[in-house]
Amino acid sequence: MRSPTFWHSLRFAAAGILHTVRTQRNARLHLLALILVTGAGALFRLTAVEWGLVFLVSGLVIAMETMNSAVEHLVDLVQPDPHPLAKIIKDAAAGAVLITALTAVVVGGVVFGPRVWALLAPVLGF
Repeated sequence: MRSPTFWHSLRFAAAGILHTVRTQRNARLHLLALILVTGAGALFRLTAVEWGLVFLVSGLVIAMETMNSAVEHLVDLVQPDPHPLAKIIKDAAAGAVLITALTAVVVGGVVFGPRVWALLAPVLGF
C-alpha cells in the first residue's frame, strides 16, 4: 500500500479537526473564544508579538482539545467498560486541556488587561 500524499494527509488531519469541532462542545467554545479574541485583538490593534502570543496559546488549546478527543475515543475503543485506569487516562488528558486553557487566560490577561483597564478606569473613576 502506498503512503498517503501530503494532500491526503492534510485532508485526514482536517477530518480529525472537523470531527472534534462537530462532536465536542468544549472545542466549539474554544473556537468561539478564538473568534472573540481575534475581534478584540483587531479592536485593540495588537502588536505582531501580541498576535503571535494570542495565536500560539489559542492554537495550543485547540490542539490539546483535539488530542483529548482522540485519547477519549481510543480509551473507549480499547476499554468500553468503566475502569479506574481508563478514568485516570481521560482525566489526565482533560487536565492537559485545562492547563493550556488557563495558560491562554493568563496570556490574554497580560495582553488585553492593560488595554481593558485603560478603557474602564475613567468610567469607574480611577
